[in-house]
Amino acid sequence: MKILHISDTHSKHRLLELPKGDVLIHSGDFTFGGSERERHAFIQWFCELPYKHKIFIAGNHDSCMCGVEAIRELPENVYYLCNSSVTIEGVKFYGVPMFMEDILEEKYDCLFEKIPQDTDVLITHQPPYGILDGGDYKGQPYHYGNKILLNRVKQVKPRFHLFGHDHNVYGVTSEDGITFSNAAVVDEKYNFCRQANELDF
Repeated sequence: MKILHISDTHSKHRLLELPKGDVLIHSGDFTFGGSERERHAFIQWFCELPYKHKIFIAGNHDSCMCGVEAIRELPENVYYLCNSSVTIEGVKFYGVPMFMEDILEEKYDCLFEKIPQDTDVLITHQPPYGILDGGDYKGQPYHYGNKILLNRVKQVKPRFHLFGHDHNVYGVTSEDGITFSNAAVVDEKYNFCRQANELDF
């Protein structure tokens, strides 16, 4: 199974030149301002792509998705995961969105404890702490990752953990048998500059 991973397109999705693959995954921030218009434009584009299976979650910019647990009009091969899972050809995908409302209400970190132990591919918007999350803030090193998420990933041990959020770091790395992918396709100034990460399950 070939997985294509993209993230943080911020309404610049049509600039992508996507290769062939079996499952296309977007790990959030498909909008810039969180508007309904941006959401509609992305979903229409995403649904029309010629991939066998497509999965997406919401990021902190996608406020239009807050409170939306399912989207009824999606085709059968397109899945919006919101603290939920889908199994495709025996592979279990689980997605955790990142909403500012959950963070402000102190609900966000609790969502990581609900990640199923049998997850094969974990999709979050935020990185785990210390892995593909190194940034620079006003000249000082800064981590955009989450320590509670890192601990849960170490417990679950999925084959893959896919995320974005940090525009400063892009790439794929492996640690303790887990492949981590940060596929943010824009830089810190929201300039489009990267393509999908290609992963073989």
